[in-house]
Formats: sequence, structure tokens, C-alpha cells
Amino acid sequence: MAGSKLKSMYICSECGYESAKWYGKCPSCGEWNTMSEEVRETGKSSSVLPAQKRQPSAVPVPISQITTEDEQRYYTGLKELDRVLGGGIVKGSLVLLGGDPGIGKSTILMQMCSHLGKILKILYISGEESKRQIKLRAERLGVNSGNLYIMTETDMAVIADQIQSETPDLVMVDSIQTMNYRELSSSPGSVTQVRECTNILMRTAKALDIPCIVVSHVNKDGAIAGPKVLEHIVDAVLYFEGEKQMSYRILRAVKNRYGSTNEIGVFQMGDSGLSEVENPSLMLLSGRPKNVSGTCVACTMEGSRPILAEIQGLVTNSGYGNARRMSTGFDYNRMSMLLAVLEKRCGYFFSSMDTYVNVIGGLRLDEPATDLAVALALVSSLKDIVVPENLLAFGEVGLTGEIRSVNQAVLRVTEAARLGFQHCILPYHNLKGLVLPKNCTMEIIAVRNIREAVSALGG
Repeated sequence: MAGSKLKSMYICSECGYESAKWYGKCPSCGEWNTMSEEVRETGKSSSVLPAQKRQPSAVPVPISQITTEDEQRYYTGLKELDRVLGGGIVKGSLVLLGGDPGIGKSTILMQMCSHLGKILKILYISGEESKRQIKLRAERLGVNSGNLYIMTETDMAVIADQIQSETPDLVMVDSIQTMNYRELSSSPGSVTQVRECTNILMRTAKALDIPCIVVSHVNKDGAIAGPKVLEHIVDAVLYFEGEKQMSYRILRAVKNRYGSTNEIGVFQMGDSGLSEVENPSLMLLSGRPKNVSGTCVACTMEGSRPILAEIQGLVTNSGYGNARRMSTGFDYNRMSMLLAVLEKRCGYFFSSMDTYVNVIGGLRLDEPATDLAVALALVSSLKDIVVPENLLAFGEVGLTGEIRSVNQAVLRVTEAARLGFQHCILPYHNLKGLVLPKNCTMEIIAVRNIREAVSALGG
């Protein structure tokens, strides 16, 4: 192109920060060695077009004239996935699905094809596998639909043309890191390529009102590989959590324009693919040891669903100068704060003790309502006091040792009673307005501070 020239730009692969010079440490996100060089072609064309060449602008429409009656959702055949999506896949939406390699991203897409292929025309685009490999996986999962079309292509321009000509009802792209746009000189998987390819898919999906599901890899920290702008482009971002060595998978919505971001879906990986776990609490509590100190059951809210999880604490004499602190599934800084509160307010000294906290089942507890259960598990291990197996506890612990109230106390107690629990330690301020069903025989132990909660265990 006449008047064009090449220009080097350095872009952070983690956050998408652009700079004219190279940095060892990204000024935006603070990551090291993430600035990669990309060559761009720039021209001397003016950014201001003459009046006769400008495209007509959109006409504003009063919000009272906009209707939502024609909104349609496609049910995937997996209730747990529909729950996370807010009731199904919305027409014209762009969904980003991320997770570790081998965790089940491609598997859940193929299982969706088994159900949706009965009523919808699906275009499955793969840039990583051959058609034969996809066919073998489909046979293993029992997927045999005449409405499922397989396409192995990495050129985004060709893909966009095929979507416009075939006009499918649903598009699946696996994965966005393998796609490339010929107009860009950067390599596939780079920040610019991933961003532009996603933009092309977004414009195509919105223009044709076709829902599109895009698979994305994750980096070593577990975040979606590529710039964070991907999360701003798409309508929903779903993460697969869990360890590959474990059979359970948790699907969590980080962003959802059409539903809640607090809902989770629980699946179990088996020989025939992912199966739904309709009762996660029963799954997380299976195999729980009896008459053993250092374990307590907590109840956390994931959206509208109460989930019971087992928290284990281990306190032992330290063999080194500095005591070790380790936490799995629970915030490390939160655990350190609870240890300081127990030392200051209750007189239990952990300074010379190695302390470990673990949440069973691969679940991560971020809600402050689980503070009380963690504290009781640590005291139980320190004093070798057995927490009754039919007792659970929930409540937020403050720095002065007070137990603060939490929301949805009725749902938590009801769910615990349904699973056979008979005793519940909860904040005293939750007694106001606590109306339980008539058939609920749960013993309520209301406590004002951490001392009273420990005393309820006999400590």
C-alpha cells in the first residue's frame, strides 16, 4: 500500500498492554517477560473521512419501543450447564469457555451436540484436531447427529464466510488460540490475533443472531490465555475448575450478561464423558471420617444453592525455626487472620505450630461465612477435640472475635437438616427472622463471639 510503513509494537500477553518500547516487567499488570514484539503496517490515510464517504450512523430508538418478547434460549440438555448460563444459550450470544488442558472443554461441547443436534444445525470448527479425531471422540461419547457439521480450519476469513453461507443455529470454535487472520502479520495465538479473531466472531454472531461458543486455553496461573480484553468482548465467560487427577469438575461463570455470576455447575468425569452431580453437598461429604479431630462442616452459598463442604485443619509441632502455613481451597491471608484472632481473643497459640487447612473435593471457599468452620477445625486439631459429625457451623469472624451474621441462614440450615445434620452453630444475630420449617428438628446454637463457639465444642 502506498505510503505504508512497518511499525514495531510490544504487547503484553497477559493483559494486552501496548508500548512502543520493550519492558522486562509489564507496567500494567506487573508480570515479567510477557512483552512480545509484533510488527504492524500503518498508512498515512486520514482518520477523518469526508462527509460524503461517511457511513450512516445508527438511529437512536426509545427504550420503550424495544421489546424482549422474542428472546429465545436453547437448552443444552445439561441442567448444571443451563444453571450456570442463566437458563440456556441466548441467541446471538458469544460464550468463552476456559480451563486447563484435559479438564473436559471439548467433551462438554460434544455432549451439547448430542442434545442440541436433534433440533439445531451445529457447525463445529476445530483448529487442533482432524475430522477423524473428532469422529472418534463423538463415537466414544455416543454422539451421532445428522445436524452436526465438522470443519477443520484456522483461517478466520474462511470461517466467517462459511458461517454466513451455511447459517447454522449454533457455532463452536475449538480453540481461539489456533485461529488466525491473514491481514495481520503476527503469529496465531498472539494478543493481536486472538483479539481480532474474537472480534470477527462477535460481529458475525451479532449480525446473524447465531450463538457462538469459543474455547480458550489458560496460562500457568489459570487465567484465560491472551489479553483481558477477551473478557470484555464476549457475553459470558465460563471457567472449568478442578484437578485433572480428580473426577469432579466445577463450572463457574466469571461473567454473564444474561444471568447470575454466582452459580456453579458440578460434573463428574467418567468413561462416557461428563455426568451431572445434582447434589454437590452429598458428593463433597462422602467418605468423611468419623470421630476424628480437625474436621468441621461449613455451608457456603453459590448463587441460590447452599453447598456443604468439609474443612480439615491440621496443627502440629514445627520442626523448623519458622512455623509453616499452608492452605488449599481457602484464602491464605484469611487463614492467617483467623490464627491471629484465635491467639489474641481465645489464648490458643499457633506461633510455634505448623498449620494446614484443606477443603475437601477441590472446592474453593471465598465466602466469609466459612470463617467459623475453619476456626473450629483448627481449634479441634490443636486441642484434639472431636467435632460431632452431625454438627455444622457458619459465620463471619471479625478481628475482635465477634461472630457476624450472614445472609440466607434459613437456606443453609434447611439444607443441612435435609442431609441429616442435627446441630448448627450460627451467629446470634441470625436468630432474628430465622423461621425454620415445622418438620425441621435442627438444634440451633447461637454464639456472639469465637469464645462461645469454642465452648460449644467443650474446648
